[in-house]
Amino acid sequence: MRAVVTRVTSASVTIGGRVNGAIERGFLVLLGVGPEDNEAVCDKLAEKVCNLRVFEDENGKMNLNLEQVGGALLVISQFTLYADTSSRRPGFSRAAKPDLAGPLYERFLDQCRRRGFSVEHGEFGADMQVASVNDGPVTILFDTDKP
Repeated sequence: MRAVVTRVTSASVTIGGRVNGAIERGFLVLLGVGPEDNEAVCDKLAEKVCNLRVFEDENGKMNLNLEQVGGALLVISQFTLYADTSSRRPGFSRAAKPDLAGPLYERFLDQCRRRGFSVEHGEFGADMQVASVNDGPVTILFDTDKP
């Protein structure tokens, strides 16, 4: 799985002209699923994201996690994170098919909720408009295929 996690002061997703989800302080997570991914990989990634310490403490050091700052998550499915960019027109055959990706996306949402977080989200497979105010900016890339 791949996740682009951005620390935000606010973020929202609009589908068909209607706001589907919005958060204030927290993480905007763009989440992609690969064909070899499974529930164990999903659970481990959710744990890493939810425990990521990138919020500033009283000394200005990035030392606090999402729970410590009362943050929330906005999670957006993003198959384009698996784009093959070897040509000018990206190919997406490296992304998982919807029958695998959809359930793992939902599982990621559930794993974050089980950890006590407020989780807003887009709609799997929908055309979405995502807005965010990046804080820092701080953006972290997770790729479960890489150590």
